[in-house]
Amino acid sequence: MIKLDAVQMWVHDQDEALDFYTRKLGMELRQDVTLPEMGDFRWLTVGTPDQEVEVVLMSVPGPPMTDEATGQEIRSLVAKGFAGTLFLGTDDCQRSYDELTARGVVFTQPPEVRPYGIDAGFRDPSGNSVRLTQTTGVAVP
Repeated sequence: MIKLDAVQMWVHDQDEALDFYTRKLGMELRQDVTLPEMGDFRWLTVGTPDQEVEVVLMSVPGPPMTDEATGQEIRSLVAKGFAGTLFLGTDDCQRSYDELTARGVVFTQPPEVRPYGIDAGFRDPSGNSVRLTQTTGVAVP
């Protein structure tokens, strides 16, 4: 059987992302490892206290992993929210919205009722799209 272990998000600044995901969203730091033998490559992961799945906060690559033009394209897509979406679940979207707003999270969309539940949206400091969703148990055919 397979299971989901981690998802990866591109971030512009790993320290800024770490602060956002831990202090504002309440995730915990799981791994923060720098590998000098790989040009100071930094492996940084966070996760929610009650789940094993980790979010890998990956720095946008530059030379020598990618050329500067490719790195700039990735940074541009991330900043526009087109480099993927992180979906966070909640039992009460409005309450979580209120709590995160009080911590300084700026929402791009307040909680709205959808066919699958209630969800709201915001972006992380790099521009990544994050959805906060309270599902209502839509049946799978």
